[in-house]
Amino acid sequence: MHIRTDDLTGPQIHGLLEEHLRHMRQLSPPESVHALDLDALRRPEITFWTIWSADEQLMGSGALKSLGDGHGEIKSMRTADAHRGKGVGQAMLDHILTEARKRSYTRLSLETGSVPGFEPALRLYTRLGFTQCGPFADYAEDPYSVLMTMAL
Repeated sequence: MHIRTDDLTGPQIHGLLEEHLRHMRQLSPPESVHALDLDALRRPEITFWTIWSADEQLMGSGALKSLGDGHGEIKSMRTADAHRGKGVGQAMLDHILTEARKRSYTRLSLETGSVPGFEPALRLYTRLGFTQCGPFADYAEDPYSVLMTMAL
């Protein structure tokens, strides 16, 4: 696996992000879907990465958004359905944590879902030391969301 910064122009990433948004909409009501579309991911405060197999198959994605004051947010963590269970999420999360530390962030937060379809993500985040927290940035309390944070 190798991770690279992505400019969000390739058809493979468009397909993965469509898969991601479609899946989020299946699991949560529209007002509780916080996944970003292509235009939102191209904002200057967001760095977007993709993870690829040795034979150039797109395996997943992840992004880091600067919230200011040493606080970052993980966005668009997604493992392609065909590559689940291969350590893609762990590799991307490790990459994002390393980058956040390089940027001297003191806190990293995220939002994920609360319904059973999000259990693998919740287990991963908890295993790496994220704990549940109250709302941050523009989030509000929502029964379909779990907000998590980690001091770096």
